[in-house]
Amino acid sequence: MSSEPWSVSGIFVMGTPSFGKLVVISGPSGAGKTTLLKRLFGCAEVPLLKSISATTRPPRRGEVDGVDYFFLSRDAFERRRQQGEFLECCEVYQRGDWYGTLRAEVTPSLAAGHWVVLEIDVQGTMAVLEQHPDALTIFVRPVSMAELERRLRDRGTESEAEIQRRLEVARREMESADRYQFQVVNDDIERAVDELCHILTPLEIERND
Repeated sequence: MSSEPWSVSGIFVMGTPSFGKLVVISGPSGAGKTTLLKRLFGCAEVPLLKSISATTRPPRRGEVDGVDYFFLSRDAFERRRQQGEFLECCEVYQRGDWYGTLRAEVTPSLAAGHWVVLEIDVQGTMAVLEQHPDALTIFVRPVSMAELERRLRDRGTESEAEIQRRLEVARREMESADRYQFQVVNDDIERAVDELCHILTPLEIERND
């Protein structure tokens, strides 16, 4: 087996390549994606690894740089964007804050055989698919828009204007759900996690055959 460095997208990795798979999870704010993923990472039979996104927004209480997000200044984010360091990035909710996926968070992990999970929006998903057309895409849906609005209000973290903005974005995102390979309705957390596991496990068996 070779121990020479080899390169993918300009990133050098030691050892023999053993490519993993890119898994993209999307869904409206309030659909429960983060909770689902926490449960999924604890029970999935595939080697999942969460990609940490970068953002220009300030950290919220309890958030840790490099764990929850990579918190970058707007100048640093723009510099990396101009240098092509992002797999995808965009400004969200028209608030001036940017989010993006750094290539360095994805390429080496795929090369090491991990299933790299991106929790990103629809716009980001379309950008990723242009570069990774074989990525697995899953859209997490709420039971209804009424249920989604209830969850957003129960969080108590957004103003009325922010809630309305998120609901409008959610309606647009729901219109793109059919562009994803799989859709999972988050009506019950345990059932939805079980469905996600049933999506991933056969694909891992197929990949290893």
